[in-house]
Amino acid sequence: MASPGNEEVPGRVPQYPPVPPGTWVHQSPEPATPSVPVTRSDATVWVVFAFVGFLVGQVVALIVIAVAANVTGNGNHLTAIEKLSAPPAWYIGSGLVGLWVGFFVGPLLASRVRGTKHLAADLGIAFRPADLWGIAIGIGGQLLVTLIYLPFITHLRNFNAPSTKLTGGAHGTSFVVISLLTVLGAPFFEELFFRGLLFRGLLGLFGATGSQARTGRARVVVLVLAVVLDGLLFGLAHAELEQLAGLAVFGCILAVVAFKTKRLGMNMVSHASFNLVAVLAIASSRSGLIH
Repeated sequence: MASPGNEEVPGRVPQYPPVPPGTWVHQSPEPATPSVPVTRSDATVWVVFAFVGFLVGQVVALIVIAVAANVTGNGNHLTAIEKLSAPPAWYIGSGLVGLWVGFFVGPLLASRVRGTKHLAADLGIAFRPADLWGIAIGIGGQLLVTLIYLPFITHLRNFNAPSTKLTGGAHGTSFVVISLLTVLGAPFFEELFFRGLLFRGLLGLFGATGSQARTGRARVVVLVLAVVLDGLLFGLAHAELEQLAGLAVFGCILAVVAFKTKRLGMNMVSHASFNLVAVLAIASSRSGLIH
């Protein structure tokens, strides 16, 4: 109904009081597209796909390693090679590539089945100039891990075993290839999987995000739970007991970065910088590589 003095008359457009110059008129914005996973049910499926993707990666890694062993003429020696403290580069490289297949399949399935079918948008694959702050986060993460282990380093017998296993059998071109896989490949696929798929799934499952998100202190509690669990699973996935604490702490840091930025760009830069510091440390200890 029109206001008094401004009655609605058929054929005449109602006249309303003019808006004074400089006055801001509020217009309801278009509803924003909610981030995925939207519902707790969707989030549950994302977490399930994370476990499926991890298992697929393990199986594919075994298959790729077996194929590589036969191609290189080491099919009959594979069992012995698996027990080496410093396996050859082909063994490490094929295992990583096989594992990353699962790390990509999990997010892809989640996006297709319970997402918008746009992988980059659903998982937050985007980069901004501010993501270069990840360099400082990665270097700082290495320093923090060093400080955590400093009081116990003399009591840890196999602390450098993972680094030795990763690069110990690689020299020259092989070392460069493994280093590139470690600095570029691992950060992309691991962040896509652990912070893009798993962490977002945990946030929605616990009710920290999504259409059924909690509020107040309850949201803070479930957010912390998702961060800690994501970091712990990240550490456990590396299957290195003595390095579990450091990897879990850095995983928690990366989860916080992902939650704050709502994308994976800074995470990938941070992770790459973290790994680069480790690779440079290994290279500097090798005669003839870095002086």
